[in-house]
Amino acid sequence: MGGVTNLLLQYHFWFFFITFLSCFPAISFSSSDTLSSTQSLKTNETLLSSKQAFVLGFFSSDDSKYYLGIWYKNIPDRTLVWVANRDNPLEDSNGILKIGGETGNNMQIVDRTGKPIWSSNQTAAKNPVLQILDSGNLIIREANDSNSLWQSFDYPTDTLLPGMKLLYNFDTKMEKHITSWTSSEDPSTGLISFKLDFHGLPEIFLWNNQTKLYRSGPWNGVRFSGVPEMKSDTDTIKFDFYEDEHQLYYTFTIGNESLFSRLIVTPDGQLQRLTWVPDNQVWTKFWYAPKDQCDDYKECGPYGLCDTNASPVCTCMKGFSPKNKQAWNLRDGSDGCVRNTELDCGTDKFLKVQNVKLPETTSVFVNRSMNLVDCGGLCQKNCSCTAYANIEITNGGTGCVMWTDELVDMRVYTDGGQDLHVRLAASDVGGSEKNNVEAKAIGITVSIAVVLLGLLIYFIWKRRKLRRVLKGRTESRGGFSQDSLMNEPVFTSNRGKSGESEMDELELPLFDFNTISTATNNFSEENKLGEGGFGSVYKGRLMEGQEIAVKRLSRNSGQGTEQFKNEVRLLVRLQHRNLVRLFGCCVEMDEKMLVYEYMENRSLDSILFDKARRSILNWQKRFHIICGIARGLLYLHQDSRFRIIHRDLKASNVLLDEEMNPKISDFGMVRIFGTNQTEANTIRVVGTYGYMSPEYAMDGLFSIKSDVFSFGVLVLEIITARKNRGFYYSNDELNLLGHAWNQWKEGKALEMIDPSIADLYSPSEVLRCIQVGLLCVQERAEDRPTMPTVVLMLSSETVLMPQPKTPGFCVGRNPNETESSSSKQDQSYSVNEVTVTMLHAR
Repeated sequence: MGGVTNLLLQYHFWFFFITFLSCFPAISFSSSDTLSSTQSLKTNETLLSSKQAFVLGFFSSDDSKYYLGIWYKNIPDRTLVWVANRDNPLEDSNGILKIGGETGNNMQIVDRTGKPIWSSNQTAAKNPVLQILDSGNLIIREANDSNSLWQSFDYPTDTLLPGMKLLYNFDTKMEKHITSWTSSEDPSTGLISFKLDFHGLPEIFLWNNQTKLYRSGPWNGVRFSGVPEMKSDTDTIKFDFYEDEHQLYYTFTIGNESLFSRLIVTPDGQLQRLTWVPDNQVWTKFWYAPKDQCDDYKECGPYGLCDTNASPVCTCMKGFSPKNKQAWNLRDGSDGCVRNTELDCGTDKFLKVQNVKLPETTSVFVNRSMNLVDCGGLCQKNCSCTAYANIEITNGGTGCVMWTDELVDMRVYTDGGQDLHVRLAASDVGGSEKNNVEAKAIGITVSIAVVLLGLLIYFIWKRRKLRRVLKGRTESRGGFSQDSLMNEPVFTSNRGKSGESEMDELELPLFDFNTISTATNNFSEENKLGEGGFGSVYKGRLMEGQEIAVKRLSRNSGQGTEQFKNEVRLLVRLQHRNLVRLFGCCVEMDEKMLVYEYMENRSLDSILFDKARRSILNWQKRFHIICGIARGLLYLHQDSRFRIIHRDLKASNVLLDEEMNPKISDFGMVRIFGTNQTEANTIRVVGTYGYMSPEYAMDGLFSIKSDVFSFGVLVLEIITARKNRGFYYSNDELNLLGHAWNQWKEGKALEMIDPSIADLYSPSEVLRCIQVGLLCVQERAEDRPTMPTVVLMLSSETVLMPQPKTPGFCVGRNPNETESSSSKQDQSYSVNEVTVTMLHAR
């Protein structure tokens, strides 16, 4: 009886125990790959993919914080490929992962109190299921549907697995990249990242925070231009790069399921492709970057070629020489190379450089349907084009990529790379060695003859000049004897009085004061062309008939001397058809004067803002002026010996010659940048209200992009014949930029055009210029194009242009400003200082 009782008691015990357990979900999921909305995952539990390739579970760091991650199942040392809450860890092991239910249709990690620590994006699932796949992808899907509604592959951490994508979606603006751990033990977001750059011809960059470390080069149809060892093999690994109007991505796939391969970014700044070797039970570094000195970004600077087989590794292409010879000899090639001979658009030729990693392509012209011959023809016609190449090397070479900026981050390979066609002066392209020797011999002979002839002409001219000057002075001074003037030179700086001995180095013709005074009729009011903050400008005529414009600095100007030195030192080295030409200067009797070529039509503002005269500027002339200013600014920013920031580009500082050719003038406020310098800061903001970029006016930060902003304002003024200062549309408190922005958004941009142009214009050309102007005045400096891009957009109807964003300085009227005062200031021939606190940003 007792035995029966015991049996009955045992039966009831197990019956109630099993019934009790059936009320709760199972506590172990190590044999399951899914989690439903009625289940949860604790920190000591895991999900396992169906073929036991990957595990989802919690892991702890050295400081006992817990993270949800994915790792390989059959690799002894746990190798993590994804971390969900990398920046929001659990403080202890008392946390769970759940899906759906009260949390909505997403997954969520909560701590011991039920407080959410991390969650995925919301999905539209009605009956959600979480599943770990054999690809290493974690998905949320409907219980009865295999299609994912959310996936971890869209939110990579430091690892790119087969099938994952580095991606940019143009429709949604979604971007995917991989970012390192902070350290080998800390999975939080680190500083190193590997990102697609979709601008120009897309390529991928390795970054340390905001600093570029390495560049892959663009995709050439087979591999990245900078990774010649990258070869697809359908049996093992296949690389894919895809681009259309909707998206752009890079991915790779593995043909053998038993082979594990991954691409990672490490906390110490390396990009590595690792492959698991089962026999040795180790991860093998299949490929990595940067792997040598030539992989370092911009190692050899602009126009420099990096070659690991050379010593030193940096070399200059034919037609170029080291910019900083001393640093070059010390194995520092970061300053790069400079041209031996200035370009001449009409006669330039192209040098074919073989087996190179193509230069950086973030701001290039791209046409995938154009062949190489047509590409070269287009580059030849565009004076801003510095090089061209095929986009892809397949099918004998297809597509066209064209550079208008400096060529940077190039390296040469023994086997690999692509052909690049670089623009050079015809004399630098040359021919055979024999021809070069003969050419040099002929050149030396001709040079000697030219020098001798030049000296003869100079002495004859000097003698005649002296006679004319002496004759003129005798007449003007009431008959001084010739003997009393024989010892007075035609040009003298009188440096002993002025203390300007530094001017010796300028190699610039020095006019004496009396010559300038005579030429300007003793600086009469009738000869005055204008007046500005640093002095006045006069028209003059030299004895031999040459018309000149004389900029006479004010004696009481606190900054006059420094501005003068700055302008002279700079202009003596600058030569361009769209920059005003400097004839000489005068430093004598406490006077400081600059002697320029005289411009028959004076300044642009004197015509553009004059109701009676603006009609002489038809659309063709205005477009010609816009393009000329752009070319002049491009020369300052890129093609001159220095990188020059003008800082005061405005309508009154653009002069027009007899044929309405524009020439940028007034270089008193320029700043010269080094090769690698991109911006600078000043506590003394100078410029003209209405043309100053927001970052310069507010923070004193200036760069080439601040000049681009001024150019954009100028473009809109030329189109509308309205000043950005002093122009307000109706009563909506908008300046010209704000009004132009509203008209553009409403599709009424053509209504802004100056009525004096009538209907004699090309609507597409005007709209292109308005779009360029608005792109240049965007509020954020990084959104504005560079001048090479601007010149390309103005010169080509086929270039695709982005839509502009909100402009900077859509400001309201300054209550202290009157129309008359603004007009007076705009007539200035030099820089006007502004008080920054008077600017009101909206």
